[in-house]
Amino acid sequence: MKTAILSLVAFGALGASAANAQDFTSNAKGDLIVYARLTQVAPAKDAAILTAAGANSGLKAHVTNDIKPTLGFTYFLSDKVAVEAILGTTQHDIRAQGGSTDVLVHKTWVLPPVVTLQYHPLPKARVSPYVGAGLNYMLFYGDKNKNGFTVKVDDGVGYALQAGVNVKLKNSWLINADIKKVYFNTDAKINGGALKAKVDLDPLVTSIGLAHQF
Repeated sequence: MKTAILSLVAFGALGASAANAQDFTSNAKGDLIVYARLTQVAPAKDAAILTAAGANSGLKAHVTNDIKPTLGFTYFLSDKVAVEAILGTTQHDIRAQGGSTDVLVHKTWVLPPVVTLQYHPLPKARVSPYVGAGLNYMLFYGDKNKNGFTVKVDDGVGYALQAGVNVKLKNSWLINADIKKVYFNTDAKINGGALKAKVDLDPLVTSIGLAHQF
């Protein structure tokens, strides 16, 4: 996904250098950009599974990646400052792994809305980068326990850092590449707390897509 984003940005920059500088829309106060993206949510690392007494079980909780379509909405408070909200949902497997063990214990959907405040330093440029920071809320739903295990994952609030670029095209269309690092940890209880894990999900959220500026 990160390779695709870099390729997309390079392609957009190459096209921008050869295009007429007047056939795109600059950022302005009151503008709204609507994004349709393909987004990958990739949790950062595994977490040790402990017994109720706190002893290491020798297993780790592994949360899988997922790719889904998402929507994004950016509203410009000025030509350089904007607020973005993203909407999408992904499905993830939770597996208990260690030694010769690799068993699926849970499947869950997560709704991770993220709201960021962005800074766009080059509002009049065709290739317009931005950075942002904000908050997210992780809501787990549609849970399905697997292979005789019961798992409860706690919802919660985290924060996010963001970087991206809009490549302006004709007729107010844009190509977008975006990366968010979401910092979020949660508690997972297995079999009513007989086993537990403190999971630092900290997913990397990478997206590519098209957008239209209104």
